[in-house]
Amino acid sequence: MKVKRLWLRGLILIICLAAGLAAGLALYISRSLAPSPASDISVRIVFPAGTGVSQLAAELERKGLIRDARLFTYYVKYKGEGGRFQAGDYDMQPGLTLDAIMDKLNRGETVKEAGLRLTVPEGFTVRQIAEKLQQAGIDPAAFEAAVTRFAAPKDSAASAIPSDPNLKVRLEGYLYPDTYEWKKDATPDEMIATMTGQLDKRLQELPEGWRQAMADQGLTLHQTLTLASLIEREVAVDEERALVSGVIHNRLKQNKQLEIDATIQYLFDKQKERLFEKDLRVESPYNTYLNRGLPPGPIASPSLASIRAAIYPQETKYLFYVTKKDGSRKHLFAETFEEHKKNIAESNKTGSP
Repeated sequence: MKVKRLWLRGLILIICLAAGLAAGLALYISRSLAPSPASDISVRIVFPAGTGVSQLAAELERKGLIRDARLFTYYVKYKGEGGRFQAGDYDMQPGLTLDAIMDKLNRGETVKEAGLRLTVPEGFTVRQIAEKLQQAGIDPAAFEAAVTRFAAPKDSAASAIPSDPNLKVRLEGYLYPDTYEWKKDATPDEMIATMTGQLDKRLQELPEGWRQAMADQGLTLHQTLTLASLIEREVAVDEERALVSGVIHNRLKQNKQLEIDATIQYLFDKQKERLFEKDLRVESPYNTYLNRGLPPGPIASPSLASIRAAIYPQETKYLFYVTKKDGSRKHLFAETFEEHKKNIAESNKTGSP
């Protein structure tokens, strides 16, 4: 009986020790898997390609982002993670949970290299884009030379540019206005490929059947971008784009000169504050006062809104418009030249001091 009691006490002791060890182990694991003390100071983690999870864990522990490298490695395996971790340099703040760390590694939220950022405003010309790139240390002459020699992929919009000796700048209108980021050592050719590629992507956002609608208007894609560039340079108020497009379409159908000042401004290196009568007589295929129809090509980079307006003009009988001089940047529209002259007088009146 005495032996039995001793054995029972021993068993209880063993159970207590085991329970104590299990509790201690559970506490240790819980503490080791808990986030490290939080800090507002980011820590740089270098995770080269080919690095194993255990090596990464050691780096994380050294930098104070995790408490125990071995347990982190086991946790990663337990969660079935690690296979999608992306190599690179990461900035992480102490205090992240293990799941948050793994999520960053899966997403590849690496530190971006200091690079080149460029915003191309709507209505910018190739020359203006080149001048803006000069501020970032890119030789504008090298960029414009790259524009001249650029070979567009066969399935891109830029591949349809006609071989017309009258084109002032071959890729004018095909460098889509947007914000871009490149590596610091990006070449002009890479930049141009990105911008023309962005045009291809944005064209896919037009309504279904846009190519047929464009053909129904009797336009090629090149002509559409040309017309869109006129709208872009003429219109400042979004709701007027389709209406101005309707006016231009009407004048084209009646074989009238478009008489668009923006096509004259395009002939000069810098925009003039005021055009004179002699400017309207400058000999150029782009002069829509002297020539009928559209100019040989776009005069600027049009937005998607202007491209849409070119394809889907508002139905109207208007043939004329003049900019209001009241600061609204809107237009007065007219069906006849007599009405147009009255609108001009009205505009001049509102613009008077």
